[in-house]
Amino acid sequence: MANLDFITPQLATGGDLAAHNETAIHDLAEWQRLGITHIIDNRLECSDEGFVAGHAPEIDYLHNGVDDAGQRMPDRWFDSGVSFTQQALRISGAKALVHCHMGINRGPSLAYAVLLAEGWDPIDAIDAIRSARPIAAMGYAEDALAWHHRRTGVPSTTRASDRRRMRAWRTANEIDVVRIIREVRANETV
Repeated sequence: MANLDFITPQLATGGDLAAHNETAIHDLAEWQRLGITHIIDNRLECSDEGFVAGHAPEIDYLHNGVDDAGQRMPDRWFDSGVSFTQQALRISGAKALVHCHMGINRGPSLAYAVLLAEGWDPIDAIDAIRSARPIAAMGYAEDALAWHHRRTGVPSTTRASDRRRMRAWRTANEIDVVRIIREVRANETV
């Protein structure tokens, strides 16, 4: 099964291709079957750009790598990933996959930034991602929201309200990230 979940009919988030070549070829074929035309890979530690180019050259690929170490995400990371994804979503029939290694933090956080840039309400957007991908912790969603606020120049009252709403959502929708990472890693070795 492909390690991705569709948030909207055109936007998916998830994890990376399998480490084994034959399985990765199968996974990539599954992504193509699902209609993926654009990949935004947010892993600093790895890139499948050459693999995708060799096996599915019709897929547009952006390596938008960044570390997943709990740091504050730079605006340039959001700028490049969101810009590429928005351009893709404007193409008739295009479908974009925004992914990282496990599909827990970086990929879903950038997908969140895309939804914000597309005009979604901050809570509707984070809710849609978690509904589509229950393991999405979106550890950088607050950074995405701050990026969006700076980019759009919203009033300070809106910023404060959105941050309060985000804190309330986090409290009401807490997940055990350590357990999720252990389960994903256990399944990777199977």
